[in-house]
Amino acid sequence: MAQKNRKTPAAPRRARAKKPKVGRVERLVRTLFLSIFRALWWIGIRTAIVVGLAVGAGTLYYYSQLPEFDELLDGRDRGSVTLADRSGNVFAWRGDQLGVIQAEDASPYLVDAVVATEDRRFFRHFGLDPIGLARAMVINIRAGGTVQGGSSLTQQVAKLLFFDNERTLERKIKEIPAALALEAKFTKNEILTIYLNRAYLGAGATGFQAASERYFGKSAATVTPAEAAMLAGLLRAPSTFAPTNNLARAQNRAATIVNLMEQQGYITAEQAAEARRSPAVLSKAAAARAGGDFADWVMSSAPGWLTRDTTEDITVLTTFDPEVQRAAEEALQYIFENKVKPGSKAQAAMVVMSPDGAVRAMIGGRDLDGAAGQFNRATQAKRQTGSLFKTFVYGAALQAGASPYDMVLDAPLTINVPGSGPWSPKNYTRNFKGEITLTEAFKESINTSAVRVSEATGRARVKALAEDLGVASPIADGPALALGSSEATLLEMTGAYAGILNSGMRSIPYGMRELRMKSDGTKLLGGDREAPVRVLDDRASGELIWMMAQVIDSGTGGRARLDGRPAAGKTGTTSAARDAWFIGFTADYVTGVWMGYDDNTPLTGVTGGGLPAELWHEAMVRIGQDLPVRPLPMRAPERPVQQPAVAGVNPAEVAGSVGDAVQTVFRNVVSGIFGRN
Repeated sequence: MAQKNRKTPAAPRRARAKKPKVGRVERLVRTLFLSIFRALWWIGIRTAIVVGLAVGAGTLYYYSQLPEFDELLDGRDRGSVTLADRSGNVFAWRGDQLGVIQAEDASPYLVDAVVATEDRRFFRHFGLDPIGLARAMVINIRAGGTVQGGSSLTQQVAKLLFFDNERTLERKIKEIPAALALEAKFTKNEILTIYLNRAYLGAGATGFQAASERYFGKSAATVTPAEAAMLAGLLRAPSTFAPTNNLARAQNRAATIVNLMEQQGYITAEQAAEARRSPAVLSKAAAARAGGDFADWVMSSAPGWLTRDTTEDITVLTTFDPEVQRAAEEALQYIFENKVKPGSKAQAAMVVMSPDGAVRAMIGGRDLDGAAGQFNRATQAKRQTGSLFKTFVYGAALQAGASPYDMVLDAPLTINVPGSGPWSPKNYTRNFKGEITLTEAFKESINTSAVRVSEATGRARVKALAEDLGVASPIADGPALALGSSEATLLEMTGAYAGILNSGMRSIPYGMRELRMKSDGTKLLGGDREAPVRVLDDRASGELIWMMAQVIDSGTGGRARLDGRPAAGKTGTTSAARDAWFIGFTADYVTGVWMGYDDNTPLTGVTGGGLPAELWHEAMVRIGQDLPVRPLPMRAPERPVQQPAVAGVNPAEVAGSVGDAVQTVFRNVVSGIFGRN
């Protein structure tokens, strides 16, 4: 019992550990930290709510601004112009080209190349790619500048639709709700389709379908991995990487895209190796880059509302012949490589047309320091025509009744020009031949005789003939007009000579045959050829062609002679040899050549009968190599009957009887100009 009441001794109590005392400074710091944390927390929540509301409101706003899907595929401000040659084949493009293609219809290689290049997580994100943005930031920081963008493909579409080329922080912020709106309204394939059709890819091509047609002559549905890579490579810098500007640079850029496609598993190692081994090349039309000067001329001469300012897609059927163009370019290259001093900055221009004025080829100048295509010397440069103009002088004389065998004096001549005083033309040789036929004066390009013929015929008649044949530039009224003191373009002069070949029917140069809607071929406008008008009668034009043939056969144009093919033409050299010309024709083509310097520096040792005649010869040999030989429409004049010698009569006076016949036609002229002393 006693043991029951016995108490068990209690375990010894442990001493409680004393809490370390917190100093006032530490308590203050803790309190301050917690206060700041709570403040930032509530600020962050409120900011997030505000930002969320703002993004939501922005998303709703941009969603409401988005039109239907089909309306977003063509974002161009103007239409396109496709130019087709005389056979209907496309050779040039102007304006903003477009060819719509759906993402599901495009080549899978193209879709893969675009996604691999621009947004590898496009099909997995919600419109924004935080991972891609972070990666781009790291890369840019390491590079010390912006070398990679962080925008998703959807953001790029938003930029194309809403922000044009705006580059500001505000725009980058606005892209976020705009991209979310796109993701909310359209499927991924629809967003990709919009991108494929609105991205600019250089050379006037908007969208991958237009670019594929422009560079490769095929649909974007059929491009190979190498071609797809080249197209996708244009997205970073369309002008820089355009294959028409620098094919090698475009191929190097495409190789980078091929590597990306291989790394991301879009193509096999074998496909990548093949794409690198056989890089994409331009189509025949794109590689040739032929007809640029011709295309620019057609665009400038056709109605602006249907070409330069059109909002539709237009096809222009032209008179251009790529084979003739190639022949002209080869001839120009041959002459400057083999006949001209290396490094020469001399320029040259050439126009080839049919007798009716249909322009077949045009070279506006040599490509010096990238200057080709900026200034068309065939259509824009007005230069003194020199002895080319003498053709109109003698043509007017023939039309007035003169004969190629009529006599004219080659001797010193002085004419008093009102307001200027005495004027005395000089011959190139500084020599005089006395009495000679009109034909000899013409083929030897004798200045004093040309002035005498012009004065006898009447300057007004000479001027009228030049204008009637198509010289639209102003023509001076003084006696020097006979020697080509006035200026004109190569196109004008070549067209005027075409009228002579065209049996005296005016042949105004033209390049457009028809203008159609590209979509359905509806004809919008006919050709720009003017109705032919009779300028020279058959006799005058035929005899003038005969005289021009003598220029090549035995005159100043001997270097232009074609073996076995009849040809006619005229040389032209201006004062101090600042301009050298040759315009001539066969039965099939009229070709005009000009050479000179843009700054009017005199040519050294060059006359119209020299390099221009040789260039003309080289071009015409190439142009006519597959053409049958045809005669010129010329008419040989009747030789005058030789008068028997009479005692006591001066033979010169007998010869002068032919000149007397001419005097009956030329009224009010000064006695002694033709064949008299």
